[in-house]
Amino acid sequence: MNAIIYAFSGTGNTSRICSLYKQEFERNGVQTTIYPVRTDMDDLPDPSAFDLVGFAYPIHAFNAPSIMLDLAKKIKAVSRKEFFILKSSGEPLKVNNVSSLRFVGILEKKGYVLKSEYHYVMPYNMIFRHTDREAVRMWETAKALCPIEAREVLRGVEHKLPHVCFGRLIAWLLRIEQIAMRINGRFFRVKADKCILCRKCEKACPAKNIRIGEDGRFAFGKNCIMCARCSFHCPTDAFKIGILNGWRVNGAYPLESASASAPEPKHRHGWYCKRAYARYYSKAKEKIANDR
Repeated sequence: MNAIIYAFSGTGNTSRICSLYKQEFERNGVQTTIYPVRTDMDDLPDPSAFDLVGFAYPIHAFNAPSIMLDLAKKIKAVSRKEFFILKSSGEPLKVNNVSSLRFVGILEKKGYVLKSEYHYVMPYNMIFRHTDREAVRMWETAKALCPIEAREVLRGVEHKLPHVCFGRLIAWLLRIEQIAMRINGRFFRVKADKCILCRKCEKACPAKNIRIGEDGRFAFGKNCIMCARCSFHCPTDAFKIGILNGWRVNGAYPLESASASAPEPKHRHGWYCKRAYARYYSKAKEKIANDR
């Protein structure tokens, strides 16, 4: 038995989730391939060659990223193929459940059938920076939850996320983000006094939106999908990301070194989605406990 997960990850959260699934799948004898989704997909694997097919992405403004929609349009049609979805976001709001509607709609027209869908909360790479303790708590929860739900996928358990009132309308309205980010991406700037010309951003950009000339000058195109990979991983924090610069988060979270039980520093965003986070952790804790 084999499996493939077509995965797009901006700053690494979704990749981490996919790695947990791959680990659990292979522990159960399922050889697993994780295909990194990018603009150039000439080597796109045929889903018909796999017993299990999954798609994974971070939620962008309550929608699947435009690069995932491009994948759905390009992927080979089948007579009938069940698939699962893994998605991540920085907050457990129920409206995130509708993020896959357009993506699923495209795939359904090509013969695919949604079997299960899972949403994991991971640290923000935009809007504001979570505390290290909260980030570790998110990751520790995912590490305990993903193996359980990976086994559900292997057993063919149907798992659908409930849609919320007006969620479809909200997602439709916020699709403007995909157009707006292409425009905003052209206004990225790099601080010359900070940039060390390591070219990590140019090499890592999944949309090939960054070009650095021989003279060291940056050129930004119109293909930005605002995954924040370039600014988040910049070793010198040299990026300004247009009108969203005030929401910029820079630098990886110490997910493996910080402690979830360490004293929590005062955090001015502690009120944000407080009930939603509490509900997410409570449900995860119950599911983990019931699996033992």
